[in-house]
Amino acid sequence: MAVHRAGPLKQQNKAHKSGRHRGRGSAQRDGKGRVAVKALSKRRRKELSRVDQRHRASQLRKQKKEAVLAEKRQLGSKDGPPHQVLLVPLHERVSLGEALQLLQNTDKKVVPVGEQAGMPSFMLLCPQLKHRWFFTSAKPGDLHTLLDLAKVADTILFVLDPVEGWDSTGDYCLSCLFAQGLPTYSLALQGVGGLLPKKQADAKKKLSKALDKRFPGDKLLQLDTQQDAVLLLRHLANQKQRHLAFRDRRSYLFAHAADFVPSQESSLVGTLKVSGYVRGQTLNVNRLLHIVGHGDFQIKQIDAPPDPFPLNPRVIKASKGLDMVMQIDVADADGAVEMEEDLKVLVKADPARQESLQSEVVPDPMEGEQTWPTEEELNEAKDFLKQRTRVVKKVPKGTSSYQAEWIVDEEAGSSGEEEDEDSGEEETEDFMEEEDSGAEESEEECETMTLGESVRDDQYDEKIDEEAEEQMLEKYKQERLDEMFPDEVDTPRDIAARIRFQKYRGLKSFRTSPWDPKENLPQDYARIFQFQDFSRTRKRIFKETKEEESEGAEVGWYVTLHVCGVPALVGESFRQGAPLVMFSLLPHEQKMSVLNMVVRRHPGNLEPVKSKEEMIFHCGFRRFRASPLYSQHTAADKHKAERFLRPDVALVVTVYAPITFPPASVLLFKQKPDGKHSLIATGSLLSVDPDRMIIKRLVLSGHPFKILTKMAVVRYMFFNREDVLWFKPVELRTKWGRRGHIKEALGTHGHMKCTFDGQLKSQDTVLMNLYKRVFPKWTYDPYVPEPLPWSKDEISPELEEDME
Repeated sequence: MAVHRAGPLKQQNKAHKSGRHRGRGSAQRDGKGRVAVKALSKRRRKELSRVDQRHRASQLRKQKKEAVLAEKRQLGSKDGPPHQVLLVPLHERVSLGEALQLLQNTDKKVVPVGEQAGMPSFMLLCPQLKHRWFFTSAKPGDLHTLLDLAKVADTILFVLDPVEGWDSTGDYCLSCLFAQGLPTYSLALQGVGGLLPKKQADAKKKLSKALDKRFPGDKLLQLDTQQDAVLLLRHLANQKQRHLAFRDRRSYLFAHAADFVPSQESSLVGTLKVSGYVRGQTLNVNRLLHIVGHGDFQIKQIDAPPDPFPLNPRVIKASKGLDMVMQIDVADADGAVEMEEDLKVLVKADPARQESLQSEVVPDPMEGEQTWPTEEELNEAKDFLKQRTRVVKKVPKGTSSYQAEWIVDEEAGSSGEEEDEDSGEEETEDFMEEEDSGAEESEEECETMTLGESVRDDQYDEKIDEEAEEQMLEKYKQERLDEMFPDEVDTPRDIAARIRFQKYRGLKSFRTSPWDPKENLPQDYARIFQFQDFSRTRKRIFKETKEEESEGAEVGWYVTLHVCGVPALVGESFRQGAPLVMFSLLPHEQKMSVLNMVVRRHPGNLEPVKSKEEMIFHCGFRRFRASPLYSQHTAADKHKAERFLRPDVALVVTVYAPITFPPASVLLFKQKPDGKHSLIATGSLLSVDPDRMIIKRLVLSGHPFKILTKMAVVRYMFFNREDVLWFKPVELRTKWGRRGHIKEALGTHGHMKCTFDGQLKSQDTVLMNLYKRVFPKWTYDPYVPEPLPWSKDEISPELEEDME
């Protein structure tokens, strides 16, 4: 029986893959409604409906609004610190006394506190508004007092003149405040009522145009009558607060009272008892405390005295049998002193947890020391030097020094390697005798060559006119001075260039050539601290500060700090009226390191500022003296040093200073011979990085004397043959873009034959770049005395031109 067989073109259907996958229905039946947690949360997060999205957005808006309202309600309330307001007059015609008198005559309770920098300060209590203010004032010319008070002020009230607004001193003051960082501010106009009614509208219109440049979109209030003062207080109480980053993460305190108790060992150092309201963050007793302008100190304990300025005075009964009620007004300063029994010790410092005042590393002089060589090693070194002494050989005429090194002297080869110096001298004398008795043909065929000495080309030296060389050199010096080429220096003639520039090196490429940041570090680098990863440490400390619940004085409490080890000068300056401002330090902020700051020149100051000149720094909450280095602000690993603080670009300032975590504002001042401080530059803190390499460039220049295609004879770069041979490996370049190198030295006057990648022009200049890493000077000083106040006549004319 015939059986049908399928042909090769029969259709082959794909087999069903049973068991390899399941459908959606079978998977849901097997899972019985169970869904993975991650899949569920991710799905819900992605698939919110429009109603849910709007609801979530409204919740976020509500939370932010409640946070702003809570901040407003706490500031100046009975549970929070008083609302500190700083009055700054911006014109000499503004009467600060009249403004303070209007604020005091607003039917509010006024408690005088004292004087700060010669200006009265007072506490204003208003139970109707449930608010209390602390008013201080500063003159625009007193820069340090103004900047210190602005560091802790909640609001700055600028008082303007109705005609001009501000004068040159006020504009200078505004430049400093804007550079440091402005908290919440308000603008008040004084003296509008004294103008004619027709001129009032024109004065306001003209002043509003000037305000748009400095304060765009801000409301201008009047301060001429008592009603204006009441409206101004309501505006200050309801104003939204602006934050300064360098004080939001730290606790700070403005001293209302201070008492210095000298120690038993010395009357120059003791304990300073400072009383004030805690602001910012919770004050930890184990953290260090920085007194602005004086340094870092430790806190011994924190006391909790009664609040001397309560919003609602306490009411107590005098006795049980009497219905008479007695009010105790604890706002009286004398009464607060007498109530010693109410003084409570809040917390004491724990020596095991308290941070140390150590700011520098004590370097170990034996660290990395090397074993002193033994006598055998010294003798081996002497023998090695003897082997490299100059040897006189008999070589054919015309042989170069390199070829002569390969010619073996028969008599020298027969002698042993360990012969002493006397035997070598005898062989040399025998060789000279044999040479004198030789035939004339040998004298014609051979010549005597001394290895290791420079080959003197007398024919080349005879053609040089030394007097013409001096005249030409003087012309090129004048030409270089006219061109003012950066980093160019004259090669010294009284000292060899290889000795003068022995710390410099040549680089193939300033951008890509390697340079070890740990190479040849100065001794001061053994005293500083360095982070393995600064940005990571900064984030970790900020996170821990935000999350940790530290025990100490809460924000708004009136406390007394016992600060130990304080010089008596701090208490004396407070008694003379200087403000006392204190900030709590974050971990590691007392340790010394290398700070890098980005700054720009202030347009009102154009005097030259040289590198390593002593400057006065306002860095965040710190004030100190230091001698900075200036370098370019680039993204490379090497940064070229600048000899002067240039006015047209942003530069990086590098100093030795205590660690400060950014963000922080930076102001640079220069002290004049008369004691006044002039604002030089403003900027911000960049990083804390000792490995940031600042490279100083030095340019030596020469002139092409003879040019033949790609070859040229260059002179005036060096003045002796040894310097040419020393700097032979360094690459050359020209102002017109050619590159080359030194081929050989010619003569003994510093001329050299060079090859380039193209033909030179006769007016081109040959340059050699040398580089050296530089480091700042250790001149850090935390104590900065108060400068003399500025006056209008001492403002630079450039600043007045910019104002006009």
